[in-house]
Amino acid sequence: MTFVQLVDYTTHQPEAMNSLLDKYVSQSQGRRTVTHTVVGKDRDNSEHYVDVVEFPSYEEAMKNSNLPETDRMFNEMVALCDGMPTFTNLDVIRDESLNTMLVNRMFEGLIQQGNMSLLEECYAPNYIDHDIGKEQQTVVGREEIRKDVEMWRGAFDMEFTVDVQLAQNDCVTTVWSWKGVHKGEFMGMAATGKTCTMTGTTTFRCENGKIAEGWWHYDAMGLMRQMGMTG
Repeated sequence: MTFVQLVDYTTHQPEAMNSLLDKYVSQSQGRRTVTHTVVGKDRDNSEHYVDVVEFPSYEEAMKNSNLPETDRMFNEMVALCDGMPTFTNLDVIRDESLNTMLVNRMFEGLIQQGNMSLLEECYAPNYIDHDIGKEQQTVVGREEIRKDVEMWRGAFDMEFTVDVQLAQNDCVTTVWSWKGVHKGEFMGMAATGKTCTMTGTTTFRCENGKIAEGWWHYDAMGLMRQMGMTG
């Protein structure tokens, strides 16, 4: 279970505090178990700060606390603070990226199941699509996605899998793969009955709860070789 520690403090020396954090990151390289940190400044009190420090688990946080670098940083941090920092220890019980949930709903419902009603639910009306496999690599509108889904699902009885995902700010990047039987015409080639696989990566930019822009990269040549379209 992910573990988060909140460090609440006040300081008149924010620049020195930032330098201390930078030094800790450098000195603890290869030993620390911290995975993510966020530093927030109080809008109503410029001397009040809250650090959010994330670990894979409580046990990993305890390992980190026992590092000599962590002990040195804590002592130097206290010297920069106006009073003793306070600590709140939290076990994370719910962690959701709404943009990731949106993207996965699209992949599962639209790509895997062919539910075309999800086009309007998931995609912005002025969606911008970038696809390296097409002659016109940038198009605008949902209709292009509809055509693509109909083409791929009509040609392959595919089982789509999300392999790896990374969400940052308003973007979600997905490494995906699919496996399926070539059951219908594809790029002028009649159905071969061959079982084919494909891998690719898609980055979506989300805006106001919709997919606003997408970049598709995939192994088209590998698929063509499996189908016998190349030598």
